[in-house]
Amino acid sequence: MVLPLIKLGTLALRTLSKPIAARLKKEAGIHPKFRSFIISIAQANHRMTTTMQRRIYGHATDVGIRPLNEEKAIQSAVDLLGEFFVFSVAVAALVFEVQRSARSEAKKEELRRQEMEKLRLRDEALGKEVESLKSKIEELERLAKGKGLVGMFNFRIPHIEDGKSPTAA
Repeated sequence: MVLPLIKLGTLALRTLSKPIAARLKKEAGIHPKFRSFIISIAQANHRMTTTMQRRIYGHATDVGIRPLNEEKAIQSAVDLLGEFFVFSVAVAALVFEVQRSARSEAKKEELRRQEMEKLRLRDEALGKEVESLKSKIEELERLAKGKGLVGMFNFRIPHIEDGKSPTAA
């Protein structure tokens, strides 16, 4: 019952992260200090992706890369920020799910180990009981040989002891 609720909760968290990311994108472009910070991040990202694309396509990489204009840089940075936020929420949900699963497996393994220990102890106890019963049987066999079977169980057979023949009643 708990597992479907947890999965539903992580799905809801991922779904809610998208509007939060959109709000974060909107606010990021407005704040002046954060605006200059994200513009520098967007320019660095632009230089890195342009250089990688040039290397992939075999173009010259020593050619200067024109920086993005301010609005494109802000748009690129807030898009990157929004995607990073959604991705980080998804990663956090995944890490939570993996840890929960690992804890569940550890509990199951501990229960299996305890069950195996109980079975081992039961096996030892039964082994001791078997050994005890074997020694008792050996003792009974030794006594039976010494006294004879009739003497061991104290059977009284009336017609043999009295010297009479058995009669039907």
